[in-house]
Amino acid sequence: MSAVALGILVGSSGCQKKPEKTRIAMVVKNLGNGFFNAAHIGADEAARQIGGIDVIYTGPTTPSAEGQIEIINSLISQKVDAIVISANDPNALVPIAKKAMQRGIKVISFDSGLTPEGRLMQLNPSNAELIGEKQVQMAASAIGGAGEVAILSASAQATNQNIWIGVMKKVLQQPQYAKVKLVGTVYGDDQSDKSYREAIGLLRSHPDLKAIIAPTTVGIVAAAKAVVDEKLVGKVFVTGLGLPSEMAGHVKSGAVKEFAIWNPIDLGYAATYAAAEFVKGTAQSQPGTTVSVGRMGSVTLDANREAALGPPFTYNSDNVDKFAKLF
Repeated sequence: MSAVALGILVGSSGCQKKPEKTRIAMVVKNLGNGFFNAAHIGADEAARQIGGIDVIYTGPTTPSAEGQIEIINSLISQKVDAIVISANDPNALVPIAKKAMQRGIKVISFDSGLTPEGRLMQLNPSNAELIGEKQVQMAASAIGGAGEVAILSASAQATNQNIWIGVMKKVLQQPQYAKVKLVGTVYGDDQSDKSYREAIGLLRSHPDLKAIIAPTTVGIVAAAKAVVDEKLVGKVFVTGLGLPSEMAGHVKSGAVKEFAIWNPIDLGYAATYAAAEFVKGTAQSQPGTTVSVGRMGSVTLDANREAALGPPFTYNSDNVDKFAKLF
């Protein structure tokens, strides 16, 4: 055995153990959630790729800040190396997250973030510009680049939805979308029945409508059902943000050619990879710095030490069944 290897095993006291694997805990909003089960698959992939990492997958049975606080307290006692969390409350978890960081544990948030003082970085699945642009691209592609489109949103007060719609309107002003005309925006309040009625209203009041964009998982299902019920499959296409498990049937019916949402496998992979970079000391928690996220490339932290992974992932007839089994 070499002197270096011997030193790792023995050390000056003669009783030090070989360092154990790096332990990264993924704390999700709640267990039994398909989205986070898929993120766990990604976390395990990152651990295998990097090597020497154990992933501890945990979360409360119901989504609460109290449940996550209790779990983080336990993880601090276990002296894990890093905590990757999707927070049930951006503020309530800050004191316990700060306690973890004071003990040398690297804390990053993903999906649903902690406020900046509670973490080293926040990994968002995407950003408003990418989300808005993606939805316009999918709609234009479905209708061959020309025709009337409408938007079925959640509530008129939904901040994220309104930001995305603002981006969509800007994107539609670009020359390549000159023949795509937005003829209406309606709100289903993220209620299935109301969203369905609003979709029916769009189809009947705009007989030349070619596509409905629904930037809401409730709205996109309702709009697809409305297109089927009104026997307009092949004449009107639905796209937007949806869950594969809810959309697979509508892709098969032909009401939907493609839709998008973030890929939780990629998100869990990237968050775990980033956490490992912080543990190794190769990532810095400073605005403007880049953090490696493995096969996903690298991300750059903004002024709030947040980063966006990329455009929403596209689902279609080629892959929807595979993902429908996950979330």
